[in-house]
Amino acid sequence: MTTTRMSRAEKVDAATPASRNRVVDFLRAAAITVVVLGHWTIIAVDADGGILPHGVLDGAAWTHPLTWVFQVMPIFFLVGGYSNALSWRSARRKDVGYAQWLRTRLRRLGIPLIPLLLAWLVIGVVAVAAGAPNATVQLASQMALIPTWFLAAYLMVILVAPPCLVLWERFGWWSIIGGIALAGAVDALSLVADQPLLGYPNYLLVWAAFHQVGYAWLDGRLAGSGRRLLLAAIGLVGLLLLVLVGPYPVSMITSAADEISNSSPTRITMAFLGMLQAGLVLLLEKPLTALLRRPRLWFVTVLVNQRIMTWFLWHLTVMVGLAHLLLAVDARALLPEPLSGVWWATRPLWALVLLVLTGVVVLVMGRFETPRADERPAPPLWKPILAAVTVIAGLAVMANVGVVGESGVTWWWPLLPVVGMVVFGMVRARSSST
Repeated sequence: MTTTRMSRAEKVDAATPASRNRVVDFLRAAAITVVVLGHWTIIAVDADGGILPHGVLDGAAWTHPLTWVFQVMPIFFLVGGYSNALSWRSARRKDVGYAQWLRTRLRRLGIPLIPLLLAWLVIGVVAVAAGAPNATVQLASQMALIPTWFLAAYLMVILVAPPCLVLWERFGWWSIIGGIALAGAVDALSLVADQPLLGYPNYLLVWAAFHQVGYAWLDGRLAGSGRRLLLAAIGLVGLLLLVLVGPYPVSMITSAADEISNSSPTRITMAFLGMLQAGLVLLLEKPLTALLRRPRLWFVTVLVNQRIMTWFLWHLTVMVGLAHLLLAVDARALLPEPLSGVWWATRPLWALVLLVLTGVVVLVMGRFETPRADERPAPPLWKPILAAVTVIAGLAVMANVGVVGESGVTWWWPLLPVVGMVVFGMVRARSSST
């Protein structure tokens, strides 16, 4: 068995172009691992109180500084900037237009999403029809669909990635500084008016600005330890000023203990957190590159990336399902009191069980992550743009309200992204998977 695995690993290693930056793939895989394990830990399940969305952060303030390490969404946008710039420049060289490029990106991200949304629509309908309280089903769907807020934000950034690349190529670092300054103004307005809704434009502004740090990495504008240390220092100083002098909380993940959230809506603190994290991880690029020359480690990295969307989209559905099963059978012995010594001691076992169960789901649903090549002519520009807008709108709402409201199942929200993908031609009949 070992020989077979090594043989496969060596083949994958040999087939990888020398020009490929393996660190980009590794950071993406590492970040998704941190996100999955973090969600499985932060969300607590209490035998009497049910699912506690931010149980650890709400009950243990000492964990808040740890979110500076475990809130790794900036890393996704860092590697996304690198990959999207590489992809768009390749498209330009091949005379592939924006519409065709966007359709390809939408298919890659949107097709694996469809079975998840349909599954939760069915779960919502069946649960409500069976007499489950609307509030219970709503919370369950909200928890399970937490990953969709990131996908909505990432799709917004993909929409503007090509014009942002033009800004980067023309203005360099000033395009990033300008974006963060504009986001700061939006934050100030939102905080002064005490209206979080006014801060929602920063889902785009903050992440689109920081996404360009990935452009800087690709273009060698962050080469050398000095520049990377400077980037990390700017991020650290900015964070400390915003948290210690400004009104922002320490936790980079929403906690009920805080009056302001750094992530809902996205605040400028996330941009500075991204600079700190990017500067530090890029300091490790050279040793990581050497390590990733080892066939086994590279093989694992490739495997994770092949099903990364499925892992990400389904890991909380699995947790919510297991939690409700244990609550339904009153398995108190398997649900120790959150934050107790027994609870902390059993977290590795909890994560291992969830990892196995999620792995089974990935084996079944992972095929949607490898859609057949779309060889159709480029679509009219408005089609992929409207498809992206419908996906973003549906995901953004569900991340906040789930699939069930006070009056029952809000079936139109989970269907909106699906209908948008189909009606605007992002999905073809009998071509959703290989």
